[in-house]
Amino acid sequence: MGTTSTRDRIVTAAARLLQRQGYVGTGIKQIATEAQATLGSVYHFFPAGKGAVAVAAIEHSGQEFAELLRVALDSEQSPSAAVEACTHQLAEALRDSGWVEGCPITAAALETLGTDSEIQRVCAAALRGWEQLVHDKLLLSGFRAEDARDLASTIISTLEGAEVAAQVNRSEEPLRAAGRQLARLVGSYETNRSAD
Repeated sequence: MGTTSTRDRIVTAAARLLQRQGYVGTGIKQIATEAQATLGSVYHFFPAGKGAVAVAAIEHSGQEFAELLRVALDSEQSPSAAVEACTHQLAEALRDSGWVEGCPITAAALETLGTDSEIQRVCAAALRGWEQLVHDKLLLSGFRAEDARDLASTIISTLEGAEVAAQVNRSEEPLRAAGRQLARLVGSYETNRSAD
């Protein structure tokens, strides 16, 4: 296998481990084992060690989640229906993972709170990127920029919390309930716009 595929395996393995175990609970040897790579290979691609692997893994996970979000948002023309479709997809994916693969950045973000670390910066960038996707969907649907910005922040924050609640309760219902309520919220803006 080429060097790119080895690096990709390392990043993907680290992403899954961070998602399931967090940054503190994931060791560099475990990343190498999961990636079917040598420890030397991990340090070859990431000479700065575990922190550098984590940054690449979080960026990878953030992009994967962004793609899932983009597909879900594009699956429906109506923003309210799109947001609800997104929560259904997240609920099903979480259930299918055995309740262990929720938000790809939550564990690392919470473990590094209060630090000015690169991990914290990439977690924040991922959240901003997800909000931007929702914001853009709303803008394209005719929402005012200020409303789109506030709603995007609310939607991503709600999805984050609902995913954690779904994991803890081992139930899709927190995400599905969040989807129903977010759809009502977004729908109320759609109704107001059509009444104007």
